[in-house]
Amino acid sequence: MSNTGISMDDLLADQPIAALNLEDVVEGTVIAKDRRELWLDLGAYGTGVVTGKELEHTARDLQIGDVVSASVIDIENEQGQVVLSLKRVAKEKGWEELEQRFKNKEVFGIVPFDANKGGMLIEVDGVRGFLPVSQLSAENYPRVTGADKDEILHRLNTLVGRTLMVRILDLDRKEAKLIVSEKEAQREFTQGKIAEFKVGDKVKGVVTGVVDFGVFVNVDGIEGLVHISEIAWDRVDNPSKYVKVGQEIEAVIIAIDQDKLSLSMKQMSEDPWQKEISAYKVGDEIDGKVTRITPFGAFVQVTPVIEALVHISELSDEHVLDPNTLVKVGETKQFRVIGIDPTQHKLSLSLKSKAAPKAASKADDTDKPAAKEAAKKAPKQEKGE
Repeated sequence: MSNTGISMDDLLADQPIAALNLEDVVEGTVIAKDRRELWLDLGAYGTGVVTGKELEHTARDLQIGDVVSASVIDIENEQGQVVLSLKRVAKEKGWEELEQRFKNKEVFGIVPFDANKGGMLIEVDGVRGFLPVSQLSAENYPRVTGADKDEILHRLNTLVGRTLMVRILDLDRKEAKLIVSEKEAQREFTQGKIAEFKVGDKVKGVVTGVVDFGVFVNVDGIEGLVHISEIAWDRVDNPSKYVKVGQEIEAVIIAIDQDKLSLSMKQMSEDPWQKEISAYKVGDEIDGKVTRITPFGAFVQVTPVIEALVHISELSDEHVLDPNTLVKVGETKQFRVIGIDPTQHKLSLSLKSKAAPKAASKADDTDKPAAKEAAKKAPKQEKGE
């Protein structure tokens, strides 16, 4: 055998193989996989293996022969294999994708994998993120009476596994922060849709929430609110007695504020107050039942529709300090109408006595013009008669 003078070290020097380090990124070809492990051919570095939670999402769709990038998390295990992470590389690529989406204000779909009382937990391209409750669309926002946290969480859990269209609201790679918004994703749609409505329009919508101060309604993807004062013509103490979540209602648009509608259910029907008040006029004596007493007066039910106020100054001809000394809840009295304001639905009553007409000071002053006229017509007396 001839001696060429070339050693093994010289051969290796011609094709150097750099030593692997932790967090290095390498390429490998999928050569086998099962439910617990995925094996990659790393060429000169031998065989790499991906195990455990690394297989949950990133390796789910990989097939034999696919070429993937992975990060080294252990240079050699007991079997002499390089332990790899697909997630780390996927996350780095994911951040790059997200930065591009953020820059372009892109709308894209996400599928929440869990929920807490503050919102939805998400993962996009290997990056964990959050969709706050406040950034949910009008359709998905959990309108709950009394802000019951357990009920809110129950509502949010119904969104887990559903595809939601979102836009990135805040992104910070260094802080590993990703916040998305369903509301922002619908902004263009909302602005375009809101332009189609005008005050006075009659609309249909589905009740999405019933709270102490009113009813939230989804009108073709636009959020509307029926304030408690606009639910019915009579006094409303509990909105849930009038509507339920999921119920379809009809309403009139009474105001438009940016991307929200103010609605009225009661204006879909004739105002019974206006109809009944037409039977009364100032000066009428009417019966009424005292329903409430306050420091400034008493409220009186005149009809099932009409409630009136007797101000403390109208309870007596004398000065009154406490209305309870003159009227009691539940008692019926006769009152006098002293004011009607149809636009404000306001009927004012009084318990004061009527002012007595002024008496004439002298009998001969009762008809002074007639007396003067008679004197002119009387014959003049001659002197000495």
